[in-house]
Amino acid sequence: MNIFEALRDDHETQRQLADLLLKTEGDSDGRRELFDRLKRELEAHAGAEERYFYVPLMEHDLTQDKARHSVSEHKELDDYVEQLEEYDMSGPQWIQTARDLAHRLTHHLDEEEQEVFQVAGKALTEDEKRQLAEGYRDDMERRREAVG
Repeated sequence: MNIFEALRDDHETQRQLADLLLKTEGDSDGRRELFDRLKRELEAHAGAEERYFYVPLMEHDLTQDKARHSVSEHKELDDYVEQLEEYDMSGPQWIQTARDLAHRLTHHLDEEEQEVFQVAGKALTEDEKRQLAEGYRDDMERRREAVG
């Protein structure tokens, strides 16, 4: 497995969780559980992805700008999560912010897969892609266990 496949697998999980979250209603156990799962997944993914994908990409002129842009989008997604934690889950502000989060998340993941992966594929060797995937996977497992 290479880093792109590893990241895509987790991106799909994030898309599914965001989609399911938007189908929930009110301050329900289901909404709380899905929000907590999405929050943990985003936090773990951002940390592992920055360490095992974006830090190495920042070392290459070809990929430096896209890497920095993507890391800044992680901060933007964190801000949406923080807002959601402050709002009443049964209020209209909560679901609208959840929709905004899902929209920005989808944009971010699509941009990574369609733009960043393309230039990163040119900057990284095949061996680096495999090694980064291994480090990323191990880090994700550790992070999931730490917050699970």
